[in-house]
Amino acid sequence: MTPLLWMGAAALGSWLLLTILAPEPVNPELLLAMAGPLVSAAASWMVTEWTQRSAPARVIGVFVATMFAKMMVFAAYIVVMVRLVGLRPVPFVVGFTGFFLGLLVIEALFLKRLLDHGMRSAPSA
Repeated sequence: MTPLLWMGAAALGSWLLLTILAPEPVNPELLLAMAGPLVSAAASWMVTEWTQRSAPARVIGVFVATMFAKMMVFAAYIVVMVRLVGLRPVPFVVGFTGFFLGLLVIEALFLKRLLDHGMRSAPSA
């Protein structure tokens, strides 16, 4: 299963499970809390894979740069969702934090696998 499918399945599956099991309604907050991190994780992973193919030595730097970009974008995303859209802050921020961290862990695990694979396929001196 590709990293993008893992990210999508994990995010959608956990959103569905939390929606069903929550003692009170959690949507649209939880859905929008999932959407931002999922889109950004998918985009940053595509950039990371592209970098691995074109300039493998730059992968870590690109991964770190995408993390900083996410932080800047998400600061605005959270403000827009809570202040302008009018979502309830607690379910949105708690859900957002969980999805962001969960997807970051998935990205990190696939990054490790990508780098390990790159190390094995690199010619030895």
